[in-house]
Amino acid sequence: MDKKTRKSIPFHWVKKIFPRTLFARSLLIIVIPVLLLQIVTTLVFVDNHWRKVTSRLAFAVAGEISIIADQLDKNHSDESTRRVADLYAQKLDLLITFEPDTKLETQTEIKEAWGPFTTTALSKALDKQVRRPFTLSFSPEDNWVNIGVQLNSGVLRVLALERRLYSSSANIFLLWVLGTSIILFAISVFFMRNQIRPIRKLAMMAERIGKGQEIENFKPEGAREVRLAGRAFIDMHQRITRQVEQRTTMLAGVSHDLRTPLTRLKLGLAFIEDSPDVKDLKQDVLDMEQMINSYLNFLRGDGEDATEIMPLINIVTKIADATRRHGKNIHVDVAPSIMISVRPAAFERAIQNLVSNAEKYGDDIWVSAKDKKDEIMIIVDDNGKGLSPDLFEDVFKPFYRADESRNSATGGVGLGLPIVRDIVHSHGGEVHLEQSPKGGLRAIITLPA
Repeated sequence: MDKKTRKSIPFHWVKKIFPRTLFARSLLIIVIPVLLLQIVTTLVFVDNHWRKVTSRLAFAVAGEISIIADQLDKNHSDESTRRVADLYAQKLDLLITFEPDTKLETQTEIKEAWGPFTTTALSKALDKQVRRPFTLSFSPEDNWVNIGVQLNSGVLRVLALERRLYSSSANIFLLWVLGTSIILFAISVFFMRNQIRPIRKLAMMAERIGKGQEIENFKPEGAREVRLAGRAFIDMHQRITRQVEQRTTMLAGVSHDLRTPLTRLKLGLAFIEDSPDVKDLKQDVLDMEQMINSYLNFLRGDGEDATEIMPLINIVTKIADATRRHGKNIHVDVAPSIMISVRPAAFERAIQNLVSNAEKYGDDIWVSAKDKKDEIMIIVDDNGKGLSPDLFEDVFKPFYRADESRNSATGGVGLGLPIVRDIVHSHGGEVHLEQSPKGGLRAIITLPA
């Protein structure tokens, strides 16, 4: 495995687990440092505060038990035992009993509800200060710890309250850490949603323009950078709209200027006696008129009609009926439930161009559609001669004609497929060519659902 491959593997996994949305990534950037800070703070607190406080509390209790054990070893009469028990019960919350002439069975350490820190700290403190055999019993049902110490004349039993060995500040600190984390996370979610909303709105407006739809009442919002991007987006849209309007106006003038001399030529040729040369001139005029119409149609873009949501089958059926009148076999496999949001006249022209292309070079045509989760695929197949894969992209260039497989007898000026791509792109989709399983060429239009 080379060095480049070794470096790319971890990054590949990071990209897989990393959130996809800007909202989730922004939250992650905020939450991870806060979470790490809370973890480090908690660990430092546990190690330097909780552990030390617990050790000191355990040291104090062990010292008191050591004093009691020394006193009872010197004088273990009932009166002295009762006096010591009363004194320590009142002053230190220690309940003391003495079991004369008994032995500790085993030296055990029961770790149940009180946690390892308390158990370990008290065991070490008793071992260091009492220096006698002892037992520990932590009960999960109550707040007492039972300590047994082996004396010379019996067993000393001491019941110590939980608060003598455990500091509640630990619980308060952990609750504070958890509470502040939840509050900070809620605040982050609230503010990040407000910051992401204008970006999402801007993306929706861009998508609407990409689909050829109009935008209304769009006002830049959010942070300064987002508002700048929104204003730049509006300015860009206005400039594009002005350019399209200027181009349309110019083309209307060009169309009038070119059609006028062509009309005069046609009228002049109509009064000339027919001859082979005149027929050739008339054909040239017709070819020029066809070429001009094709150029103007390509540049015009058919963008005047409004966007509508309609069944795809309506457009396909209309085209299929016209194709059958031309004597061609066309097979339609489009579900009536497939709905598309398009400019009807423009999109019909795109499908018609693909079908007409297939009609010129094949005897049978197949039009089908697939409704996927997030996209709609429209497929046009034919059983003609097909096209070399090297030319799949070239044929979408304006005025390009694949002469090797599409000879001049088929007509056209090389604008059919460029018009299709232009219309499909204006709807936010894509179009590409493939080899058809029917033997000819396959054209696939992909539209966002």
